[in-house]
Amino acid sequence: MAKVKIGEREWDTDGPYMTEQRESNDILNDTIALRERLKEDGYLFIRGFHERGHVLAAREAFIGRLAERGRLAPGTPPEEAVIGPDNKGTSFQGSHDQPQQLLDLVHSPGTFAFFDRLLGGETMTFDYKWVRAVGHGDFTGAHYDIVYMGRGTKNLYTMWTPLGDIPYEMGGLAILAGSGHLNRLRETYGQMDVDKDKVTGWFTTDPLELIETYGGRWATAEYRAGDAVIFGMYTMHGSLTNQTNRFRLSVDTRYQLRSEPADERWVGSNPKGHYAWTKGKTVTMEEARRQWGV
Repeated sequence: MAKVKIGEREWDTDGPYMTEQRESNDILNDTIALRERLKEDGYLFIRGFHERGHVLAAREAFIGRLAERGRLAPGTPPEEAVIGPDNKGTSFQGSHDQPQQLLDLVHSPGTFAFFDRLLGGETMTFDYKWVRAVGHGDFTGAHYDIVYMGRGTKNLYTMWTPLGDIPYEMGGLAILAGSGHLNRLRETYGQMDVDKDKVTGWFTTDPLELIETYGGRWATAEYRAGDAVIFGMYTMHGSLTNQTNRFRLSVDTRYQLRSEPADERWVGSNPKGHYAWTKGKTVTMEEARRQWGV
């Protein structure tokens, strides 16, 4: 048992509010079982999904970019990704100028073969990639991905890949297991489009609120380079707080059937991404939730 932190909440990893993610390597070759578990839990946690060497090569490429931006602590080993004195997290988003090492990782034949099998047809991935370097004290609040990319098929899946080994204290992914079955949230918050509705995206920064209102437990893990977590658009998730002096590096990529419509914001040679969210007057999540009654 270990202590973990989400925002200002500190919990045991085997307590009433937090548990370990269930690994799915035991059913990796059973497509029907994978689909059933994904439907039940809202996620698949697969150890060693990627080749570790590909992960570490992508990590090295992005650490180089952090160094170019002056984000690393002077005089420290680059491979440690020690956060510089200004403690500025950053992201590397978009489709242009993504290093080949990242594309080798998330476009690998094994990755597409897995999603082809899981989804039952030829799959594609968004051209837009989301790579994040999370600083000390930072975390991601609880949210659905659908509110950011819901204009195409709802049969869309996120693959979260840690770029390196991520112990609890570095702030890895946390999932509210079974949260895809929370119909009231799906019918309200889950219908939002951040560019159209101009609502701040996170549902809450307090993970306890969701448990007290809707039940369930958060699930996390200590991740190793090569692991992957796959989850659907209505899986409530966020991250633990990074309590270390090193950047937490990870990448989010999205996969869907090629035959189904794709959200136009994230595909093509130059995806436009979010074009209105956070621009001009924005509706607070508190105000939106009052209107929804959740």
